[in-house]
This record gives sequence, C-alpha cells and structure tokens, in this order.
Amino acid sequence: MDVNIHPSWKAVLSAEFEKPYFEHLIPFVKQQYADHICYPPGKQIFSAFDHCPFDKVEVVILGQDPYHGPGQANGLCFSVNDGIPMPPSLLNIFKEIQADLDKPFPPTGNLERWAEQGVLLLNSVLTVRKGEANSHQGQGWETFTDAVIQKISDEKENVVFLLWGGPAKKKGARVNRSRHLVLESGHPSPLSANRGLWFGNKHFSKTNAFLAEKGKNQVIW
Repeated sequence: MDVNIHPSWKAVLSAEFEKPYFEHLIPFVKQQYADHICYPPGKQIFSAFDHCPFDKVEVVILGQDPYHGPGQANGLCFSVNDGIPMPPSLLNIFKEIQADLDKPFPPTGNLERWAEQGVLLLNSVLTVRKGEANSHQGQGWETFTDAVIQKISDEKENVVFLLWGGPAKKKGARVNRSRHLVLESGHPSPLSANRGLWFGNKHFSKTNAFLAEKGKNQVIW
C-alpha cells in the first residue's frame, strides 16, 4: 500500500503498511474524511513524520489524538496552527518551559520549530472527527504508532521519551530504558496540572542536559 510519508520513515515502516490492520485502517480513514469533517487536513495526517525524519529523531513527545476544533490540528501533537489560541494543555507546557528555562511565552503555539530540531510530536491516534474526541480510536492507529515507538527504541540510541499522563506511560512500555532516557509526569491538561502532577517536572532542562551529555544539540524550546 502506498502511503504518503517521508521516505526515511517509509523505509523503516514499510512492513507495517502491508499488515492486515493497516489494510483496514486506510479505507476507514478515507471513508471518514469523505463522510465527515475530520482533522487534521488529509495532507497533514503524517506531518509529525514529514517534519522530523527518522534519522533526525532525538526526542519523542506522545499525545493522544488530534485537537478536534476547527483550524487547530496540524498533525503534530499539542501543536496548533499559527493564529489559533493556545489550548489549555499547550499553555501549561509553555508555563513549565517558562519556569524551567526562564523563557518567555512564544508568539505562536505552532510547534513545527520543535519538530525541525528532532522532536517527534506523535499522537497515538493520528485522525479525529470534528467535535468528537477519540472518535478514531481502536481502528489501527494505536498499532501503527506502537510500531513507530518500537522502531525508534530498537534502531536508535539515546533518544529522550517524554511521557505525560497514563496513556503515554502505557505506550512507553515498548521503550528499552537501557538505551534511552524516559521521563514521565502527569499530563499538562488543567485537570492533571492543577493536582500538582505536571508543574515542576523540569522535563525540558532534563532533556537538554541529557542531549548535551551525549554530544547532541540541545532543543531550543
């Protein structure tokens, strides 16, 4: 099956595209986009991979599924398009960066600038119907993104995995922790953050300290 994804990822994931679950997934997604308004736009479904080729991956951040409001989702987890107000979770991410690294709030919530520095912004499920969170769960995306994590774990070294919240932590079970750094905390959503499970995790400075120790470029968060 031909999938429009960055060549570096196509080489690594080609076996997945021939598996029965993926043969089911693609017609499901096409039908959903034909029958409903879905996000992100079709050309941006694999944006996380297009902005961060396999050989460039240094950090992985795991989200759940895309934002389901108009104009928000752009294929990168937690990211919104330029000019779109920042959702609460993203605001809390920037608040933690501000406290951790003394960096001012950015003018936009578009995280393409992170992706282009080697941060894979991966949602567990890559598509969603308008206004219906989790509406594309259980159709095969989770199996696909599990395979992505497994490939990174097996074929790369010294990648930082940032696992925020229960679902991300479960997905991180596939990561070989003797080869990679895994940092876990609560989710940046207000529900979790307001219970003291997010703020103060210092994941951004810890990530950069690890990258520097391994002789890699630090992320300009």
